[in-house]
Amino acid sequence: MERYEAIGAIETFGLVFVLEAADAMCKAADVDLVGYENVASGYISVIVRGDVAACKTAVESGVAAVEEMGAEVYSSVVIPSPHIDLGKIIDRYSLEQLLPA
Repeated sequence: MERYEAIGAIETFGLVFVLEAADAMCKAADVDLVGYENVASGYISVIVRGDVAACKTAVESGVAAVEEMGAEVYSSVVIPSPHIDLGKIIDRYSLEQLLPA
């Protein structure tokens, strides 16, 4: 994993809401969409990475977008300067893993 300054994530319920969050996150700031994970029973997390300010802006925008649709954000986080070993987790959810070689 390339060293990024921050990782941002949002967890909500339902694909429609996580798509709205991801769209808002990517439009609001210069972040890379890492991927998503359907955690359990409809809970879905979306992950972005970039610099700290961009991740904060992206997560705030994603949370606002979900809430504007009347849904609940169950959790959100921005991790500045993530430990390099978090790459082991991030790579597992990467969209690149879903694309055929």
